[in-house]
Amino acid sequence: MKQFIHRWDAIRERALRSSQVEALIERLEPVLSAPAQVPETGIASWNLYYFCPDHGVRLVWDRHSPTQHRCPIDDVLFSGEPYDSAWWREMNGRNARMCYQSGLLWRLTGEHRYMQRTAEILSRYADYYPGYQVHGNIPHNGPGKMNAQTLCEANCLLDMALGYDFIADALSPTEQQHICQQLLREAATFLMAHRSPQMHNHEVKISAAIAVIGFILEDDALIDFAVNQPYGLRWQLEHGLLKEGLWFEGSIHYHYYALQGFIAFEKLAHDTRWSLQHLPYYRQMLDFPLTLLMPDGTFPRLNDCIAGQETLHHRDIYEFAWFLYHAPRYAQVLNFLGEETQDMDTVLWRDTALPDLCEPLIPERSIYAPGAGISLWRKPQNGQAVLIKHSPYGGEHDHYDRLSVLIWDKHFPLLPDLGTTGYGAKMHYAYYKNSATHNTLSVNQTNQPPATPQISGWHQGEDYFWLDSHVDWRQPAPQLNSHTRVEWDSDAWKDIQFRRRILWVGNTLVDLSTVENPHQQQLDWALHLDAQAIDPQGQSATFATTGPLSILRNSKVLPLVGFQRCLFAHRKGEVALWLAGDGERWQGNAPGNPAISDLSYVILRSRQKNAQFVAVWDFDTTRPITELKLRQDEEGWYLTCWRGETVSQFMLPASAGRDPALE
Repeated sequence: MKQFIHRWDAIRERALRSSQVEALIERLEPVLSAPAQVPETGIASWNLYYFCPDHGVRLVWDRHSPTQHRCPIDDVLFSGEPYDSAWWREMNGRNARMCYQSGLLWRLTGEHRYMQRTAEILSRYADYYPGYQVHGNIPHNGPGKMNAQTLCEANCLLDMALGYDFIADALSPTEQQHICQQLLREAATFLMAHRSPQMHNHEVKISAAIAVIGFILEDDALIDFAVNQPYGLRWQLEHGLLKEGLWFEGSIHYHYYALQGFIAFEKLAHDTRWSLQHLPYYRQMLDFPLTLLMPDGTFPRLNDCIAGQETLHHRDIYEFAWFLYHAPRYAQVLNFLGEETQDMDTVLWRDTALPDLCEPLIPERSIYAPGAGISLWRKPQNGQAVLIKHSPYGGEHDHYDRLSVLIWDKHFPLLPDLGTTGYGAKMHYAYYKNSATHNTLSVNQTNQPPATPQISGWHQGEDYFWLDSHVDWRQPAPQLNSHTRVEWDSDAWKDIQFRRRILWVGNTLVDLSTVENPHQQQLDWALHLDAQAIDPQGQSATFATTGPLSILRNSKVLPLVGFQRCLFAHRKGEVALWLAGDGERWQGNAPGNPAISDLSYVILRSRQKNAQFVAVWDFDTTRPITELKLRQDEEGWYLTCWRGETVSQFMLPASAGRDPALE
């Protein structure tokens, strides 16, 4: 066995003392008692088609129902394509996990039925794999044989290879030869032929699967291809991380997804000459996302992140990280996850008990990460945080929302990022991925073209927070060595310049945006709150007949004259939002995520050549703002704020690089 060399006796002894073996047996028993289902042809498509088209939620998968697929919201049944073939993708994945889990149970318990089920599944796939037709047509993805994309092929084969490793010495030479040649080597050859020359989480997972197969087949050529050749694991680490260690795609979910690929490789490589552990990158990838944990203990849903993927659930990663490094931060993560979530990864990798730690995992310090393009301000005593996204373009999994803003208040995501739904569901491209459905600027309801924001002023301190940022679409679009799906309108954004200044002082958050709009396009500056608007004002009207916000309901519009106060109620209280600017104020409701919930949208619309949009958030419910005035001169903007008899004034400078003046 190539896994857990020199450690297996201790692992087995530890496992048999724990409750995890019995828990795994209980979970697998219904599957073991059912006949194995292995497709004889390459029938499987994409698991991200397995979503309800109306609610954007994953359908309920039932192994006994390959042609009827139920929505968990309203119990509507779907059949035919793309659901039936997506059902088979899930079956392949479950078969692969069964290979790993039942092979592991064979090693732990010695019960032959576990070895026999693993051997049965692997042998049947080996029977059919060479004849599976190459198929796919998933946008911007390589093809598959067992599945419809190279990534899915790699994920399944990784579990299958590890499952084979557990049972190999219990098989006859003929059985070993059949599985190794007809399945593992055949698959490794296919993966090598379809690894793309690009930075991408796919290529990490594909390379990890090739490397693991190489270890198990004792084939150094496979490992070298996976690790050292261009676009292999070493290359991805050296080119795919932003300065602070965030994966370039800018999604916390895909950061961990890529890291899982590296860790899967390292679990076999860590004590060999192939290991990349001596490089600094793993520690950066393990540490940086933890600085982004929000007051409610979740990650922000930046870029592509399906609802539910924002949770910290990566025990498999941090158990191995604790094993490798014994860093207190990783023990904090495991303590945060709790004993009740312990699984076989705890048994396999926790050789050393966790220390008693008193410090909380959720950070209390603010961060400024210019490489990753994230500013995150915190006031932990109030459960508050403000995040501004000024990240570089991250490829196909990016969202078009430069200079978007997220707000947490009272440990609640008041102004959230929606993330997205399954990529095969209509709402992914039609709604969630668009500029207009983020807390930022859109032009003619189109998406922002790729651009690199610039920071010209910032301050982080206990007295106030300040950021002056801008995006200039007159500049050439950044080039990226990664998949790009063109979903923007460069003509609509021609010569647009967007500048956003944000000042947080006490219980007042000032958000001032200016837009140079020389061709007088329609500017929509949006905020969406996870809250209920209290008495929205205006005349009923249709916001849009096409585009992502054509689904805006209960829409009302009124001229925006001076400052207008809007009240919102959310599950933790109320908040007042004061708005000013050029043009109209729209309000309405559109889906949250999942789409069974609603958000309250506030959209300021203008066609001015030099447009201004102002939002002042009032978080003080005991001494609320009673009046605001804004004036402008060559030096900047002067905001006067009355809270009863108390008057405050803020000056937001026009010149880049200057800090605001507070009185």
